[in-house]
Amino acid sequence: MVGIAIVVVGGLALLFGLLLGYAAGCFKIEGNPFVEQIERLLPQSQCGKCGYPGCRPYAQAIANQEANINLCLPGGEITQLALAELLNQDPNALSAEKPLEETKMLAVIEESQCIGCTLCIQACPVDAILGASRQMHTVIAQECTGCELCVAPCPVDCIQIVPVQPTLTTWKWPYPEISSPVKPPQVFKNEMESLL
Repeated sequence: MVGIAIVVVGGLALLFGLLLGYAAGCFKIEGNPFVEQIERLLPQSQCGKCGYPGCRPYAQAIANQEANINLCLPGGEITQLALAELLNQDPNALSAEKPLEETKMLAVIEESQCIGCTLCIQACPVDAILGASRQMHTVIAQECTGCELCVAPCPVDCIQIVPVQPTLTTWKWPYPEISSPVKPPQVFKNEMESLL
């Protein structure tokens, strides 16, 4: 009796598996690979600072030419330049609907006031807050995008968003300006020999 039940259940599982596999093939919805390429360049912080509820809707808006590529604040200039290269756009010619912040922002938790409620951990889209229930929390500075999503849920207002002070390693050094094109070494050598 038990053997018959096992065979019947196994047969039904096989039948339903085949039906689901067939249905998945017939009703497959192809995603837009261009949207996926754009989304891969975004920081996946899901902060909403661009005016869209997450990185995927923002990528779709860029692909549909409904949004500029300079709205992602956590991604900064690096993301903007990568998007400009992918889309063959000049990043300097963009009209700034919402200009990028020049200084990087960082969440800082006043640890002496933290009650360990974990609401900020749940709100952080990039897992930049470290802590446990009823223990003080701290922010991992290298991971924080400064999206401010952890500020509102905090019941004791112990989270502040502060600008990151530039150091020698975080300073964005200006690019050198080249007035004339650089000559290959052989051309330079030939010119020098002609002068002698």
